[in-house]
Amino acid sequence: MDGYFADQRHKDLRLQVREFAEREVRPRIAEMEASRAVSHELSRLIARQGWIGVTVPREYGGMGAGHLAKTIIIEELARVSGAMGAMVQASQLGVAKILHFGSEEQKKQWLPAVASGDCLPTIAVTEPESGGHVLGMTSSAVRDGDDYVLNGRKVFVGNSHVGDLHGVVVRTGPGSKGLSAFLVESDRPGFSLAPHKPSMGLHGFSFGELVFDDCRVPAANLLGEEGDGLSVAYSSSVLYGRANLTAVSLGIHQAVLEETTEFCAERQRYGAPLGELGSIKLKLGQMQSRLMTARLAAYHAVHLLDRGMPCDAELMNAKLVNVEYALDSAREAMEIHAAAGLFTDRPVERYLRDAHHIFAPAGTSDIQRLRLGEVAMGTAKGQWSERLSDLVRTGPDGPAGIAAHADLAAGIPPQTAETPETAPELFPEAAPEAPARRAGLLETLLNRR
Repeated sequence: MDGYFADQRHKDLRLQVREFAEREVRPRIAEMEASRAVSHELSRLIARQGWIGVTVPREYGGMGAGHLAKTIIIEELARVSGAMGAMVQASQLGVAKILHFGSEEQKKQWLPAVASGDCLPTIAVTEPESGGHVLGMTSSAVRDGDDYVLNGRKVFVGNSHVGDLHGVVVRTGPGSKGLSAFLVESDRPGFSLAPHKPSMGLHGFSFGELVFDDCRVPAANLLGEEGDGLSVAYSSSVLYGRANLTAVSLGIHQAVLEETTEFCAERQRYGAPLGELGSIKLKLGQMQSRLMTARLAAYHAVHLLDRGMPCDAELMNAKLVNVEYALDSAREAMEIHAAAGLFTDRPVERYLRDAHHIFAPAGTSDIQRLRLGEVAMGTAKGQWSERLSDLVRTGPDGPAGIAAHADLAAGIPPQTAETPETAPELFPEAAPEAPARRAGLLETLLNRR
């Protein structure tokens, strides 16, 4: 599948993340499963790799590598730990709201900290009584001088207990234009966390409850304008949430197939490996087909997103296909393992539990089908990928492409597997004049947009 959409940088990134996940994440899984507690230390370690900033433009300290790169990062982490894949995807939702609606001052203040791993952002929309009905929320923000005072509760907030900056959508007036979004730091008076509740799966990840009790927030923390809250919620969910959860499902699906084929190769029946039985081989073939189709849908959708092309339907379909196929394969893997799959010495039961957590966020499968039905009938209401194409594009005309153009024009080669120590002749950026030359070219190119 790399041959369709990924270049060498994507392949190098995959190897980098996979090696990290095997070395740093896998040894911690047993403890996370046993304690079912939030893994603060590992979450911070992953954030410090710079991967939360994969879609953050380079002028704000991020990688500027785009949505396919983001998908690969999340996929590779979820292949080892669905919980840590979920941690990165939830942080990316927090990135989206700032990229899409943040002022220049907010971007300069927060995006470098996110990119360096010093700040883990979240987005908080869902409430206990309203669930997925966003317009049914009742949490409020009331203007009081230079501040807003927030009251209410938010639930199922990804990274609730490790987040430093919460993007909170609350009601500032009636109707669909009465929702607004705010950046709320986790140390603000009046903000608190409900106790962490262990869940069925994704042990090590937190998706809990935020409480606002006369929490005072400066008006400067308003994202966009009053009334932009619905747009903040929907754009983040459509353009980041669906793609991110697709990537988590894809990583879990890959792990399911790897574990099952390993089991079928080592387990003997009738004097031969279990995988040689025709009935088992048929199931493995079906799992392989599902995984290939799911990955194609996932990569194609974010490939379009990176190019600023309309792709809301592709993102919906990618989430639908990946979640349903991962669950189907996980259930089939449990059937193949039979009683052996019921014990925790093999990870297949964990994969099934984790996969179920990806079903509801950013819209259940029925929601995706309803929206795709509107696409089929020609009644869909616009596309976020089209409205925000300039902000999500990372092709030749996007921020990352412009930065890469500046690098090349300044004599700095694209990222390679070599290092200055192994191939100094390939790194002319070490020359004293290169940074200034690149900065001038980058400013000129950005001003031409």
